[in-house]
Amino acid sequence: MLELRPNCECCDKDLPPESTEANICTFECTFCTDCVEGVLNKQCPNCGGNFVRRPIRPFAALKNYPASTKRILKEQGCAENTYQALNENFFCRIER
Repeated sequence: MLELRPNCECCDKDLPPESTEANICTFECTFCTDCVEGVLNKQCPNCGGNFVRRPIRPFAALKNYPASTKRILKEQGCAENTYQALNENFFCRIER
């Protein structure tokens, strides 16, 4: 069961259960579309995976399976995709 996390981990934008702006990776890291496309280059900074649009849980199901209220926010922010930067640095060293 998806948690349906309430916010973008990067900019803290509210992402309610019915949001079409919520994107998740396979570990359910949650980011808004603006951050996924404009900051993260469509790659999760936590695991390196891709994103898909988070499905919308039917309203009737929210009664028995409510969305999470626990907010997760990256302390260091999302100015750079850390996972991607680490990989690029690693491969640059191998090529030398």
